[in-house]
Amino acid sequence: MSEVASRQRFLIISNGHGEDAIAAQLIAQFPPQVSAEAYPMIGSGKAYDGICPIVGPRATLASEGWRNVKGSLRRDVVNGGLRTIPPALKFLRAMRGRYDRIIVVGDMVGVLACLFTGNRDLVYLDVYKTGAARLYSALERQAIKRACALVFCRAEALTVPLRQSGVDARAAGNLMMDTIPRGDYDAASRRSQPLAVTLLPGSRALTGESFALQIAALRRLPAEKRPDIFLAVAGSVGVEELARAAGLTRVPMLSSEPDDLGTLSGDGLVVHMARGRAMGNLLDQSDVVLSQAGTASIQSLGLGKPVITFVNPRDRRSRFEDEQKLFGAARVVVDAEAGNVSMALGDLLGNAEERARLGAIGRERIGGPGALDEILGALGLSSA
Repeated sequence: MSEVASRQRFLIISNGHGEDAIAAQLIAQFPPQVSAEAYPMIGSGKAYDGICPIVGPRATLASEGWRNVKGSLRRDVVNGGLRTIPPALKFLRAMRGRYDRIIVVGDMVGVLACLFTGNRDLVYLDVYKTGAARLYSALERQAIKRACALVFCRAEALTVPLRQSGVDARAAGNLMMDTIPRGDYDAASRRSQPLAVTLLPGSRALTGESFALQIAALRRLPAEKRPDIFLAVAGSVGVEELARAAGLTRVPMLSSEPDDLGTLSGDGLVVHMARGRAMGNLLDQSDVVLSQAGTASIQSLGLGKPVITFVNPRDRRSRFEDEQKLFGAARVVVDAEAGNVSMALGDLLGNAEERARLGAIGRERIGGPGALDEILGALGLSSA
């Protein structure tokens, strides 16, 4: 039998920037006998660059699937979001029987799409539900039972009702913590201050607005108390857009490091930018994180970095409050006003004991790595 014929074909389905990043890191651990292709249901799928080919139709939504903002679903529908569904279902229907394994990374969207198109025996990696608030509904449990052969959850509480429904469900750790991206970027060499902060403004339509508020908060800190500033730029975000939003100037003097995006400067601030695939490099060097991101916030907390997030009237309070039940004090929540963000940041930068206390809470609440090895083992694989 030829090498090509003996290789296993895997299709990995993800539906969002954070989910793409997690899935890409998972695929990077597959051994050579696996031929993987990725289907990012929403967005460009840039996280898969250099990892594996992407397949399927591209779909763009203003929300990029982010449901933490009120009215996002309605706006997606009004702006043609329903038109993205038929091409996705047509593609998945055509893929039936073409892969040895289909792995869904994300929430129930990928599971339901596979169920409706006749794809079964899925491996579902649920990185969405926390188990701290809502569990699976009866309809979700039924869909999972019909479509999935194996499910990995973030919490033991989520596995219990699935097992009672006859599903092979496991809680082996938090896959997000196994898949923090680290790239070619030396953050330590750019340090000049005693403390550092990483900015994670997100990867969606409000990213420019969020970044501008984060920078406004940093401007309010006394110059002698300002930390080193790092910015992780998601693949879907334009640097020039961020610079305009925050009133900064880009200095495109790049090093030889592939993940270096140069700096933004203005009003005494210097923001060191790296691609999102080097986010872990930035977090490793940081003491506090200002974040409006989803997955990246959770990963920051799991690394023991206190996170400051601002909330505004457009946010869906129910989802936000569900998350906060899990995060606890480790995520400091303030109103979307530069003075409030600046005050919270200044307080944490000035209190090493409080940073350590919140960091310990975050590590305990999020949980550590370990899911990756069990997932690979369940798939009959060893890491690359």
